[in-house]
Amino acid sequence: MGGMHHTHPHGDGGGLPAAASAVATVLILLGSAAGYLCLVRRARRRNPVEGWSRWRSAAFLGGLALLGTALLPPLAPAAHTDFRGHMAQHMLVGMYAPLGLVLAAPVTLLLRTLPAPRARRVTAVLHSRPVRVLTRPAVALALSTGTLAPLYFTPLYDTAMSHAAGHWLMTAHFLASGCLFAHVIAGPDPAPARPGVRTRLVYLGVAVAAHALLAQAVYGGFFVHVHAPVDQVRQGAEIMYYGGDIAELLLAAALVTTWRPDRRPRTAGLPGYLGTGAAAPR
Repeated sequence: MGGMHHTHPHGDGGGLPAAASAVATVLILLGSAAGYLCLVRRARRRNPVEGWSRWRSAAFLGGLALLGTALLPPLAPAAHTDFRGHMAQHMLVGMYAPLGLVLAAPVTLLLRTLPAPRARRVTAVLHSRPVRVLTRPAVALALSTGTLAPLYFTPLYDTAMSHAAGHWLMTAHFLASGCLFAHVIAGPDPAPARPGVRTRLVYLGVAVAAHALLAQAVYGGFFVHVHAPVDQVRQGAEIMYYGGDIAELLLAAALVTTWRPDRRPRTAGLPGYLGTGAAAPR
């Protein structure tokens, strides 16, 4: 079974006590929710006619709830000691929560609430070369799905799990790369480098196939370098396979149902919507 081993409990690496870590996580999630809702209130005050979609607010809160499920007990402690817990956390942090957070259109919300000079600066950043490169589908795919092979087929996973900082960095990578890929494929926020729907569907199809192949390789134990019981690794691979399929189907549905041709005139008054390839979210 390649590099799979029968037992290897992962400790917390001497990091923050579990209770302190949980409290910090709750405070961050509550602060994020409060910040988003404050921006929603400001956007509705500035433009009562246009307002802000309650569905987008619900999507953001739902994404935070999924993050809380992944990062708080009982799942968080299990993710340190059980590969199945790790994979369930991976799915929630890297695939399901990002979909809700991205569909909430936080950048568009920010642009609606900022003064015009600051909104133009944010728009300039969105149109900058580094952001254009980062938001190319190939780059987003490489950072999200492409990094899974080095994680599970090299000692990287065991190294990361043996230190609290390594585990948190891995979790942060899952979240950031998951949000990036969801944004590139189906995000309503401005993305000047975003290609057409057909191209995005092709990249999503590649992600589906690559994710399935990786899950099958983990299940079969081919070159896998994970210190965990064989049954845990196989069940974790099943979570990766089926959980990934469902998440990617939801992402495809989001792309198909939320995309609209942008028929609005390109005016200086709407800097946040220039070059998005989709209608401005409400």
